[in-house]
Amino acid sequence: MTSFRIATFNAQNLIGPDQEYQRFEQYSPEDYAAKRDWMAGQLNRMKPDIVGFQEIIDPEPLREVIAGADALAPGRPPYAGADLAFAPNFADSGPGERRPGLAVLSRLGFEGDPQSIQLLDPPLDIPFHHLGGGDAGHYQLTRLTRPILKVRVPVGGHVLTVFNVHLKSRMGEFVRPKGARFSPEIDLLQYDAAGRALGLLRASLRRMAEAWVLRKLVVDELEAGNPVAVLGDLNATPQSATQQIIAGEAPFPDHTWLRRHDARSADDTYTRSEDATIREAVERVRLHSAERLFIRKSLRDLAYTNAFGGVFESFDAILFSRHFHPDWPGRIGEMTHFGVYNDHITDGTHPEAPGNVRASDHGQIMAHVRLV
Repeated sequence: MTSFRIATFNAQNLIGPDQEYQRFEQYSPEDYAAKRDWMAGQLNRMKPDIVGFQEIIDPEPLREVIAGADALAPGRPPYAGADLAFAPNFADSGPGERRPGLAVLSRLGFEGDPQSIQLLDPPLDIPFHHLGGGDAGHYQLTRLTRPILKVRVPVGGHVLTVFNVHLKSRMGEFVRPKGARFSPEIDLLQYDAAGRALGLLRASLRRMAEAWVLRKLVVDELEAGNPVAVLGDLNATPQSATQQIIAGEAPFPDHTWLRRHDARSADDTYTRSEDATIREAVERVRLHSAERLFIRKSLRDLAYTNAFGGVFESFDAILFSRHFHPDWPGRIGEMTHFGVYNDHITDGTHPEAPGNVRASDHGQIMAHVRLV
C-alpha cells in the first residue's frame, strides 16, 4: 500500500422513507430513493478508502448507499467487505425527535474496537477567572450534542487514529420552560432579540466546549506517538476559535524576544535552547488543515462546503497531525491532492434549493495521501 484516500461526508439526516425525523419532516419514497442514489454517486466519485459520515440516523440506509456505490463501479474494489462503525446518538428519540449519529467506513479495516464518546463522566467543568474578586462562575458540560466516533485504521505499516465528529450547530439553543410547548424565543411574532442572542451564546459555548473535549482526545493520541486525522462537520470556519481549539495554537517563529513566564527583570527572555524546546512542544501536538495545505499549493480558495443566505463557507474539515505535513522530516505521508465536491450547494435563493433534501446541504471533501 503506497497511498490512501480519506474523506468526510455530511449526509443531512439519512433515514428511510416515511419516517418523521424532525417535526413534520420525512422523505417520500421518491425523495429517499433520489437521496440514496445521489449519495451512492458521490461516494463512487470520491472512491475514498476511509470516510466519516455525519447525520446518520439509521445505519441501514447507509448500507444501501454503500451497496449502490458498489453497483455503479463493478470493476473497482468493493465496499462490501469494508468495515463499518456506527455511533448512535444518545439523545435519539421517537418520531419527529430523531437525533443523528455518525459512521466511519474503512476499506482498510479497523484495528481494535471503535469507540463512541458522548456522555462525559466526570463532567467537563470550566471555571472562569475571578477578575479581581469573588466567584466569576463556571460552565459545565455533561454530554456532547452528538458522539465522537474514534477508530484506528491500519495504513501501510502504521495505525492511524481517526476521529469523526459533528459539533454543535450555530443555530441558537433555547430553553423550553417546564410544561411549555416551545421556547418563547422561537415565537418570531413576539421577537426577543436579547433572548435569541443568548441562544447563540449557549450554542457557541457548547460547540467550543465540545471542541476542547475533542482536543483532549487528540492530544492524548499524539502524546502516545500515534498519527491522527480528524474528520467531520465542525460548524466553524478554519479561522474560528473552534478550529483553533481543535488544531492547537501555532508557535511563534522566535520566542527569544518574549519575556519569560518567571522573569526577574525586564530583559529576562527565553534562551535559544528554550525557544527550540517550546516550538517542538507546540508543534508536536498541532493539527494541520488539509484545506489550508491545498490552498498553500494552489494559491486560490474555492473550498466552500456550506452556504446560507448568500454566504459560502467551509464548515467541514480534514485535519492531520504533523505525521502528514510536508515540512516535517519525520512525516509518514503527504497529501498530494485535495478534492471538494460542492457542485450541488446552493445559498437558498435558487428555485431548486428546496430540492436539496434529495442531496445534502454540505459539500464533501477528500484528501489523497501518499505514504513515504
